[in-house]
Amino acid sequence: MKSEKQKKILVLRYRFIGDTILTVPFLRNLRRAEPDAYIAWVVAPGSAEVITGIPYVDELIYWDPVTIHADSRGAHRTLAAKIAFIRELREKRFDKVYVLKRSLSSAVISWLTGAPERVGFDTEGRGVLLTKQVPYRHDRHEVQNFLDVLRADGVKVEDDQLDAWLSPEEERFAEEYLAARGVSPDVPLMAIHPFAANQTRAWHEDNFIEVANRLQGIHGGRIVLFGGGRDGELADYMRERISPEPVMAVGSTTLRQTMALLARCRLLVCNDSGIMHLGAALGVPLVAVFGPQSPVKFGPWGKSCRVVYSEFSCSPCRQKFFTECKPSLRGKPECVESITVQRVLDEIETFFT
Repeated sequence: MKSEKQKKILVLRYRFIGDTILTVPFLRNLRRAEPDAYIAWVVAPGSAEVITGIPYVDELIYWDPVTIHADSRGAHRTLAAKIAFIRELREKRFDKVYVLKRSLSSAVISWLTGAPERVGFDTEGRGVLLTKQVPYRHDRHEVQNFLDVLRADGVKVEDDQLDAWLSPEEERFAEEYLAARGVSPDVPLMAIHPFAANQTRAWHEDNFIEVANRLQGIHGGRIVLFGGGRDGELADYMRERISPEPVMAVGSTTLRQTMALLARCRLLVCNDSGIMHLGAALGVPLVAVFGPQSPVKFGPWGKSCRVVYSEFSCSPCRQKFFTECKPSLRGKPECVESITVQRVLDEIETFFT
């Protein structure tokens, strides 16, 4: 008896680290519902590193146009490269495409694949390109919005937690990295990530310094300061003011190595950022400070996640800073400046009681 043709499913959700991590519950539930299907996921090259080892997909397909919104390498810069990408998708003959991005361009890509079923959000007037349109809710977390696409397509959703995967080699790297800096395996570590893509909207660095010093004074252990290559100057400022001196993981580790180090920490205090989603995916208890952006859609997702947020009448902000509001004396929007160190410490203490 001839076997049925294997079903082929494509998922479109690409770009930022946070977007990528928040798609994992969708993929896990999809795989559970379609255990024998061939599932491919279109992702951005850099962000895809965070889901190395994911068991729910058979193939990662990289889409890399030039964009001001992400760390693009520009592999699909030219029209010829874009046409070749679409041709590659068409040749795979997908039966269904889930369009989890809300842009018109992503719906166009799904239509150009030739897939007979295309399921996604009915946004930006693109419903005509989809065979099943799903309402998008701005008052709902992105994880649940994604899962709503499955629900609308008749797929049972059984869970919604995040996932992340580390290799034994990456875990060994973390131990060796810490040992080289005089940190033994039994020392409790507390992570701080005080940086943001737009530093104007970040909680002030002096607040993070005070939190770090008080944490070490109350609970002992060591602070690990995380950051990227461009954060060096501000990181040095903080290093000089935190005592005992923190373990510096700023600009010295890859994304996967950062994940391995973060997994060793018992706590993360951070701004609204990509590393916040990493911490949530790794199951690290965390407290995230939100200012201009609402945590409703893109807050940290998980039972061990806390948010400190001051909602103003203008929240969430359009982030045209200081044209619609006045800066504080320290050059911050008032919504983030209104968050006190004590409020953050109070949330942190819920993990120690």
